[in-house]
Amino acid sequence: MPVPVTLQQLEYFVAAVDHGSFSAAAQALHIAQPSLSEQIRRLERRLGVVLFIRTNRQLALTEAGRLLLPRARATLATVDDAVDAVRPVRALTGGTVSFGTFSSAHHFLLDDLVAQFRERYPTVRVRVLGRNSAEVADAVRDGRLEAGLVALPVDEAGLDVTPPVWTAEVVYVSADADRTRAPMTVEQLAAAPLVLPEARWGDQDPTRRQLGERARAAGVTLEPAVEVELPVAALALAARGVGDAVVSRPLLAEVGWAGDLSWAPLDPPMYETFAIVTRSGHRLSPATQEMVRMAADLLRRRPA
Repeated sequence: MPVPVTLQQLEYFVAAVDHGSFSAAAQALHIAQPSLSEQIRRLERRLGVVLFIRTNRQLALTEAGRLLLPRARATLATVDDAVDAVRPVRALTGGTVSFGTFSSAHHFLLDDLVAQFRERYPTVRVRVLGRNSAEVADAVRDGRLEAGLVALPVDEAGLDVTPPVWTAEVVYVSADADRTRAPMTVEQLAAAPLVLPEARWGDQDPTRRQLGERARAAGVTLEPAVEVELPVAALALAARGVGDAVVSRPLLAEVGWAGDLSWAPLDPPMYETFAIVTRSGHRLSPATQEMVRMAADLLRRRPA
């Protein structure tokens, strides 16, 4: 396979023309003259032509050198244009953040995250999708999102998963205070009138996946009386006495029904663990890297 012409060789060639000698070009580029001379010799060997007539006084271009010069300048200019085009992304003065979060993140994270990010980087566009964690993981895996904040466990195939950035206790919630006087076992959950969120994802949802594993280990089945899509909808129905919910304690603290509801821990205690997922082998854009850093920082400051 032929050795390719490199941008460095073209740069050295143009510099030699502009400065009139190899020594002057090497000095301008802050390199040793033998290095510059060797790269130009390799360029001549690759092209199969002599580019310079070497004299004691100065360099003179051959016919081949005169034909190459404008094309070499155009190639280097195109590279400069490409560098300029991505500079706003690299410098966080442009581009778009592409980030996913678990479905209830807007109740205690998303507003602060987006507001602080936009205050710091007002010219960077922000695209944040709030979905079930399993769906966020799929979107990151296939490239629709650069990164995501998810509850574990999710299918980790094709993903890199950070160490946990936040842990939130999962609790049993009811409008009937008598039902929350003691921690709830999974056997008691199986007999309770449950309103569970994540109807679309069911046992693929990380929290329901944990509950299902507990139920199977205990030899019982969790059959919710009502399934809804959003955790906040499950809490709204629990506040009206339709059934009892199982949600994260921080979410209960953030919504407006805390006065109408009481809660009890699960027995044994259960937690939602949150981490950042990115596509394996994929380098994040600077803007998304910063969004990930800020999200993790905000969550680490929150109580479990």
